[in-house]
Amino acid sequence: MNPTATLHVDAPVRTSVDVAVVGSGPSGLSAAISAARRGARTLVIERFGYVGGNLTAGLVGPCMTSYSLDGSTQLIKGVFEELVLRMEEQGQAIHPSKVPANSPYCGYITYGHDKVTPFEPEAVKLTGLDMLREAGVEILFHTSVIAPRTEGERVTGLFVASKSGIEAIDASVVIDCSADADVVAGAGGETVYGRNEDGLAQPMTLFFRIAGVDDAAVDKYVTEAQEFRPFASIVEKARQSGEFTIPRKGIGLYKTLRPGVWRINTTRILGVSGVDVADLTKAEIEGREQVQQLVDFLRRRIPGFSDATLLDTASTIGVRETRRIVGDYTLTLKDLETGRHFEDVIGTCGYPVDIHSPVDEGGRLEDDETANVYEMPYRMLVPRDLDGVLVAGRCVSASHEALAAIRVMPPSFAMGQAAGTAAALAVAAGVQPRSVDVATLQHQLLEDGAYLGPEMVPETVG
Repeated sequence: MNPTATLHVDAPVRTSVDVAVVGSGPSGLSAAISAARRGARTLVIERFGYVGGNLTAGLVGPCMTSYSLDGSTQLIKGVFEELVLRMEEQGQAIHPSKVPANSPYCGYITYGHDKVTPFEPEAVKLTGLDMLREAGVEILFHTSVIAPRTEGERVTGLFVASKSGIEAIDASVVIDCSADADVVAGAGGETVYGRNEDGLAQPMTLFFRIAGVDDAAVDKYVTEAQEFRPFASIVEKARQSGEFTIPRKGIGLYKTLRPGVWRINTTRILGVSGVDVADLTKAEIEGREQVQQLVDFLRRRIPGFSDATLLDTASTIGVRETRRIVGDYTLTLKDLETGRHFEDVIGTCGYPVDIHSPVDEGGRLEDDETANVYEMPYRMLVPRDLDGVLVAGRCVSASHEALAAIRVMPPSFAMGQAAGTAAALAVAAGVQPRSVDVATLQHQLLEDGAYLGPEMVPETVG
């Protein structure tokens, strides 16, 4: 048994708010903006000194498709659409309607990659911050949530730590956009981890960007080679000779808006947990070692990269999967396959099931056939055994397979917008989040530009 120590701290209450949002990644950014716009006094708590989460600190990009699987219908709009359009006006993003499948911007991938959104991460830091401040959101940067405050089975606020010390936050509703269900788990809510058969979660990846690439040479090779994964034959040959040891079958690369600059999504760290600090430390170290190996390999072996240089690495390792809450409803693979309609639909999606193997270089992208459009219900945002808290992002209530489809950034924006709007409604009505009137929630989402399906228009709900 490990020895324990007790720390007694008097934590002054820093502030009392209607809605406290943990994290300012895609879901948190959208949740905070939506709650504040609907009249709730809203605070967002962010451990970095800027907003965006995986959009910025993680260097993850492009945003995967916000359209139906066949690319015909835009499904995710609202706050996401506003952010993209504002960045596009600055020349810092390309609207997904202009980005076809199998293009350099989507990594030369066809299935599930029609209509992705290229963007510049620095633009998210500025534009996302502008949107928060315009909505009246209060912001605490450089602040970490260390534990929820609870009364019985209700979350009543948060304990946070910063250079100001340990402080308390009072909140009528907390929205857990930590990606790891930190608030729910800390409050004793039920969570699950990884896949059913062995509890293993998808591997981690450290994104990086590389400059000085000959764009035309890359495009020429990939177009002529017609491989399922770009440069797969070169990687396989190098693997057989022992030159390439990273557990990936090809090179995941995405052209950016800047000539000669590409995002590389190829590192893979297996067997680590995103909710264990020793594992996270190991992943950061191994990820950066893999980056150096990849840069050297790209320069030696990959057409168009001979003069390339490392531009930057992500500030934090990219984590695909950790804890998921057990909610009032758990989204399943069958729901995605059948396109099941939910009476409490709060968002639609078309991204396929994208599972990176937790044990080797394999993965699943086209193995699980999903509907062209599937729905996300409000109940998946509501922890089954806790009040005072909602969840948005990749820690919502979903199976391992379903999560692999909705974990990407556009659906996270949609979930965040729903959670923020619902939190504001709960505060205004003096009810718990699970008791929010769903028709009113849907009506407000539609008013705010969200898409809930062809049958759901403002005149049909509310």
